[in-house]
Amino acid sequence: MNSSSSVSGWGQVISVNRCDRWSIFLRLRDLNIPCACPADGTLRVEVNHALALLLVRSALFQFSCSRQERVDWLERCWRSREECVANS
Repeated sequence: MNSSSSVSGWGQVISVNRCDRWSIFLRLRDLNIPCACPADGTLRVEVNHALALLLVRSALFQFSCSRQERVDWLERCWRSREECVANS
């Protein structure tokens, strides 16, 4: 969906930092998640399945967390993967 003011009643409104809104919109669009940035300053996203919800969460995480928080999260993922491999 394109950025347009005609989508004011469409999708779920996501509260994001206004300066990050366009970057998040572009990332979601790259992930084929229907979204829009209407003129009212909101970010609207249409989530129709669980995978879309996870992708939206991931995109928001990328822009809302500090670099250190992302590094910590990645290290936890690696440790979790190592534990899964060790238990196989």
